Amino acid sequence: MTETTMTGGRLRIEARNLTKRFGDITAVDDLGFTVEPGRITGFLGPNGAGKTTTMRMMIGHITPTSGSVTIGGKRYHELADPSATVGAVFDAASFHPDHSARDHLRVYAAMGGHPDGRVDELLSLMDLTGAARRRTRGFSTGMRQRLNLATALLGDPRVLLLDEPSNGLDPAGTAWLRSFLRHLAGEGRTVLISSHVLGEIQQVADDVVVIRQGRMVAAAPLAELSGTAPAVLVHSPDAEAVARMLVQQPFAGYETRVERIGPEQLRVWGPDPASLADLAAAHRLRIHGLTPEEPDLERLFLDLTGSMR
Repeated sequence: MTETTMTGGRLRIEARNLTKRFGDITAVDDLGFTVEPGRITGFLGPNGAGKTTTMRMMIGHITPTSGSVTIGGKRYHELADPSATVGAVFDAASFHPDHSARDHLRVYAAMGGHPDGRVDELLSLMDLTGAARRRTRGFSTGMRQRLNLATALLGDPRVLLLDEPSNGLDPAGTAWLRSFLRHLAGEGRTVLISSHVLGEIQQVADDVVVIRQGRMVAAAPLAELSGTAPAVLVHSPDAEAVARMLVQQPFAGYETRVERIGPEQLRVWGPDPASLADLAAAHRLRIHGLTPEEPDLERLFLDLTGSMR
């Protein structure tokens, strides 16, 4: 990625009282949230929750019934150079079947006023150089996703809106995408991802916005979404004594909670692993393993949305 587009500063997405009705159906109902630059935000909700409708309102594909979405304080149609500001990936099938990958990108580069040299740069970046002359009708779902991402990146945008970007990617492609998105966020770009693959969101997202039936359910940093500190899994032959120690001598400033999950295993909320190990050593208690446990996004999602899978 070039650095020139970053001279315009970081851009925040702000949705305010966003509502969209299709006849008698309210697809999005009074949504309000922000997507911060330099971070990856996961946009989650059950099928039909209104995620894609919301994202399409961000780039003017759908007009809100009321409320607004701004990008850097401006609505999409007010941006001086929209395709160099926002890149969006929605439909992995939106290619002319008789166009080659290179032809497709050249058309969109010309439409956006981007240099033709950007096409080969992105074909290489997306590992599509070998398929550059192939017609898109023969592309796999994963290749279509990479070509779609290349299209979104033609203007080297500071904001990325990605709807199910890992769909169809193999494990290597998914790992590459995760690393690539972290790189983009590290450059100060604003990244919003809608996905049903909760494990992927848990690995890549900094923040999470959760909606259900078009309404806001939660919006918070992922680490805070559970309302508690991450747990530590403790493996110790002295597990019973460790549990008593924590109950009888809680850490200052911590709300310590202990759950027995096996004969020699505990799940502990509150202290960090290093502090817990130091306290156990001071009491001459054996600790054979300490593993930080991140919040279970799937469990949180089901609890927040009332969904069943």
